[in-house]
Amino acid sequence: MQRLLSKVSIHVNESIYLKDPESSDLGKRIIAGGIDLIDRIGFEQFTFRKLAREINSTEASIYRYFDSKHKLLLYLTAWHWGWMEYRLVFSVANIKSPTERLEIAIRILTERIVEDHSFSHINNLKLYQIVISESSKAYLTKEVDHENKEGFFSGYKQIVERVSDIILEIEPDFKYPHMLISTVIEGAHHQRFFAEHLPRLTDVIKGEDAVTSFCRDMVFSTLNKRA
Repeated sequence: MQRLLSKVSIHVNESIYLKDPESSDLGKRIIAGGIDLIDRIGFEQFTFRKLAREINSTEASIYRYFDSKHKLLLYLTAWHWGWMEYRLVFSVANIKSPTERLEIAIRILTERIVEDHSFSHINNLKLYQIVISESSKAYLTKEVDHENKEGFFSGYKQIVERVSDIILEIEPDFKYPHMLISTVIEGAHHQRFFAEHLPRLTDVIKGEDAVTSFCRDMVFSTLNKRA
């Protein structure tokens, strides 16, 4: 899959950026440096001035690509969900059983990310850490309704929709597929964060990926009860 992913161009809504960062070396350095810096100091402490120093550029140059650090965070999270959707599509493409496809989807959505180097300027492991700890700040804002109308969250919604469709193949009368899958995704993020920083709020089990196991059990227990 790494070979396939390396040939993929992840689409991000053009309204999020002023100039496509994929179109130039500086744009790619902005993305790479932004990921490194946000991962290191957090989104609250992150500024374009600090990023400019990080990549040996100027604030003005960065503002030619993004009009705010909020838009940069939107870009990074949108890119992550586009990448996740490609992973999911490739992984289930030739599998007929919806139950097996759902198993794979839950694993992809909840497992720990392994650095794969498919994209030279994007450290997907650091980006995943940003998604876990910072991505809710992209939509828990007063501007969320407007940004939603602009399609800024379409990547996230698409992957939830795709997995929800698999659930409906298994249980066509299930009323809450989107709620179930978005709960799985957000819950997995919270549990990963708890395991690292607030372990008494979760269950860390040696030799087991407890987050993925719990999410799988939750989904299939819910569907089995309905059945």
